[in-house]
Amino acid sequence: MGEKLNFDKEPRGARGRLERLARLDVESRDDFLTGYRVWGADQAIPAAMKRFNELLERAGIDPSSPDTPMDRIFSAVDGDPILGVAARYRTGVHDVMHRNFDEEFTANADYYLSELEAFDNRGPGTLELNPDLDIPDYARHEIHTQPGGYVGNPFAGHIYHYSTNNFYTARKLPNYQDELHTRLGNQIPAPEDGKVTRILDIGCGIGQLAIALKERFPQAEVWGLDAAGPMIRYGHMRAVELGVDVNFTQRMAEDTEFPDNYFDMAASYILHHELPEEISRDITTEVHRILRPSGTFFPIDFQTGSSKGARTAYARYSQWKDHRWNAEVWREEYARLDFPQAMEDAGFEVTREGPPAWRSRYNLLGVKPA
Repeated sequence: MGEKLNFDKEPRGARGRLERLARLDVESRDDFLTGYRVWGADQAIPAAMKRFNELLERAGIDPSSPDTPMDRIFSAVDGDPILGVAARYRTGVHDVMHRNFDEEFTANADYYLSELEAFDNRGPGTLELNPDLDIPDYARHEIHTQPGGYVGNPFAGHIYHYSTNNFYTARKLPNYQDELHTRLGNQIPAPEDGKVTRILDIGCGIGQLAIALKERFPQAEVWGLDAAGPMIRYGHMRAVELGVDVNFTQRMAEDTEFPDNYFDMAASYILHHELPEEISRDITTEVHRILRPSGTFFPIDFQTGSSKGARTAYARYSQWKDHRWNAEVWREEYARLDFPQAMEDAGFEVTREGPPAWRSRYNLLGVKPA
């Protein structure tokens, strides 16, 4: 980790890579909400799954089948208090968690904005913000119910980072030190010829995967690209603090503006299920254009295609709830997309690569033919 800089505001210090929240009451609420989320994952959700399966069996529906029409499922489970508690837990913890962080950063906007400004033009690495970028509506919604979404709140990166730490912890995937992203970055396949001079993280958010890739390939030129200026601005600040040389640019993933055959590797993490099918296909075609022959594309996301991406009736129901109540606008559309075929349509040779990166997520390796 790089030397601490005198304009880096850490009033309560840091724990490794993670800066502590500026005030104890904000951190205490976060600790409580994280514990509440762990309880929900360990108790509320398993109880809801058990109850869901019981209700379906009573209605003569096979719980192991993901193909039951949703209207039959709704009819079987409607009004059940156990499912209601689990659903309210999930939406409630999001609402309170986001409000906890949003209120802190917004109430002290000058303090936090001055810190971002102090890092904007410092290295290692570069930051290219494009305030005139025409951001389409599909990228403007409040994804995951995060206030202002990723583009409409100047502290989107801050809120996202602390909120996702809460989220990952409940799933027994601690990421306070970027452990998950480091593991993912280490499993992304390099081209068979071993040449890795340029890497692109598409839809990079706050750049955790881009940083992991730079740490794995320190001699490579690494780029993180995202439409959300507040996300990459925060990501650049973190990278500078860590002393990691990553270049962040605010551009659209379907029109990266990079030259043909420019990158040796491209990757994305949980990007495509947040996109309309048409845009997902456009991005895949764009990645094929900017990868060199024999370059590799490694998108990490949910399964798609067969049974709409779900393995059981409860998984199908949960997928729908994510779409309806967690602002996953295109979750259902993505589930119906045969993404491996979409990659092949773009010109990639596609194979499954290794075990699932995380539960229902899986990895596809796309290689651009020589």
